[in-house]
Amino acid sequence: MGFDAEKLEALRRRYADLPGGDMYDPKFRRVAEKIFKGGTRVAPYAGVPTFLSAPYLPVDANDPDFGDLQVAIVGMPMDLGVTNRSGSRFGPRALRAIDRIGPYHHVLDCAPVSELRVADIGDVPFRSRYRLEMSHDDIEKRVGQIVAAGVLPLSVGGDHSITHPILKAVGKEQPVGLIHIDAHCDTSGSFDQTKFHHGGPFRNAVLDGVLDPTRTIQIGIRGPSEYLWEFTYESGMTVVHAEEIDGVGIPAVIERARKIVGDGPTYLSFDIDSLDPAFAPGTGTPEVGGLTTREVLELLRGLKGLNIVGGDVVEVAPQYDATANTAHAGAQVLFEILSLMVFSPALRK
Repeated sequence: MGFDAEKLEALRRRYADLPGGDMYDPKFRRVAEKIFKGGTRVAPYAGVPTFLSAPYLPVDANDPDFGDLQVAIVGMPMDLGVTNRSGSRFGPRALRAIDRIGPYHHVLDCAPVSELRVADIGDVPFRSRYRLEMSHDDIEKRVGQIVAAGVLPLSVGGDHSITHPILKAVGKEQPVGLIHIDAHCDTSGSFDQTKFHHGGPFRNAVLDGVLDPTRTIQIGIRGPSEYLWEFTYESGMTVVHAEEIDGVGIPAVIERARKIVGDGPTYLSFDIDSLDPAFAPGTGTPEVGGLTTREVLELLRGLKGLNIVGGDVVEVAPQYDATANTAHAGAQVLFEILSLMVFSPALRK
């Protein structure tokens, strides 16, 4: 039966003068009531930029007060651990500048910034812009404060070396599992007189006793550095190479990840170079043959309900990306992880 004049007239009576923030459907009305204020919503390009347009809450470096926060989003503009192109120190600023992510997640049916007590607490207060190990100590201290307050940390790098000190704080009381989406396993040893570079955070975390390798899965791995990842296999981590994914499909990868991490505390680390450079050219170590943005979103959304105790997005280096697509993808992944936290048993209700 085709569309007719009577149907059109009914739609006119129902919707012609209805404000955009008013909804009949209770599911949509629940979201609109959180977003629309006084007949409008905040323009995405207005105001001081914060991660995902979350409220800004400055927290003192030495006498922190997180109030009743459930999730703290924190920037870590540090790239002293890179092995190739530098620039991810500008990643947090680039992600804050993305002007339209969310607020509603139509697949997971949540509006995380409105449904959670979440804030952008600014950047880690680094004592030195030159000293890598000192910067890691600063990160561990800041995330330790967040965890001690019963708040979930959601971090934005910066290079991937930041995840080692984060895990030292998150896994201090109990080793955590890990879902690691990346082009590289990041379990290599020391070179150039340090082990704290961005190619080795997960080896360091296992050896420190804060990461359980048997509950670790690394997804999207590829490129010429496979010979460096001996520790991954020796320790018992699970690797899903990028080349496997077309054959098995994303649903099978999701099932495998959920089985490996189980219902224990799990950290989620996302390196933007897991995406193919066609989608994310703005990174320090691009590897062709990577995941698509659609595959990444499907993968992340399949993790709903896991016991997520923290997460990060790293390695966005915006100066290598004339279109801002890389930062846009990174901000979307940040939104996806925050949305997963809505459903995490670890969330302080």
